Amino acid sequence: MPAPVPFGADSTALEVVEGLDLRGRAAVVTGGSSGIGVETARALAHAGAAVTLAVRDPEAGRRTVADIRRSSPGATVDVRSLDLADPGSVGRFTDDWSGPLHLLVTNAGVMMTPELRTPRGWELQFATNHLGHFALATGLRAALAAAEGARIVSVSSSGHGNSDIVYDDLFFERRPYDAGLAYGQSKTANVLFAVEATRRWADDGVTANAVMPGGVWTGLQRHWDPAALAATKAQVAALGLTVKTPAQGAATSVFAAVSPLLEGVGGLYLEDCRAAEVVPAIVDGLHGVRDYALDPVSARRLWEVSLGLLAGS
Repeated sequence: MPAPVPFGADSTALEVVEGLDLRGRAAVVTGGSSGIGVETARALAHAGAAVTLAVRDPEAGRRTVADIRRSSPGATVDVRSLDLADPGSVGRFTDDWSGPLHLLVTNAGVMMTPELRTPRGWELQFATNHLGHFALATGLRAALAAAEGARIVSVSSSGHGNSDIVYDDLFFERRPYDAGLAYGQSKTANVLFAVEATRRWADDGVTANAVMPGGVWTGLQRHWDPAALAATKAQVAALGLTVKTPAQGAATSVFAAVSPLLEGVGGLYLEDCRAAEVVPAIVDGLHGVRDYALDPVSARRLWEVSLGLLAGS
């Protein structure tokens, strides 16, 4: 991104799409019925994209569609069922998709859950945040290639600073379960996916970037201990750290999806609508990216491991 970026931490998703015409482009936003997913979908639809909300709760998705249509009359928005923790559900979604797909925003996620596993024994945060989205993107590869310039936005988090990928114990089968480490590992995986997807698919015109939305209080924190959540909010306020609205949190996702500055550019970790600095530690809990999340060797390894897990499912 050699050109100056006209957006920053205070920008909203609608400001990012102002003046852009996305008519003729198809977009999928996972988790599009809550939090920053709603505002991501709203901005893309407002600019003319045909947006599909891929959600676990279709009724919540339909309420979001009605809300988006109230704010943007004439918006093209629909809802499809998708449970990222269920490979069968992901397979049905990808099998049912037809036509080119220009924008895939892998926004859905779970955070700091208790120790939960899928029927296949996969730890839930890694299964949902990474493996489900990996299966979705690889299942939609032909549709992305057909768009001739598709972009994938992999929503990560500064929480990736909690953990690299622990390849010899991905699912906490040997070590005690730690919700923060599990979440961090899944968010590192989201960045590594963007690195390797770009390497593998750039020749098909498909690029991927990872994004950190910023500090946003949404339903994503629903699994936190209430006392810990209250203490964290108090600490954030005491330190004077910026808390974004969902519309501001969605801005970097939308920037990655539509900005002309990112045409043909992939493998980045973006925050506040710009590439983050590689740091030895994320000291403020919000800014910077760890070098292990951008490691191309690890990115290739994770891709192969993920393929193997899904092949065995």
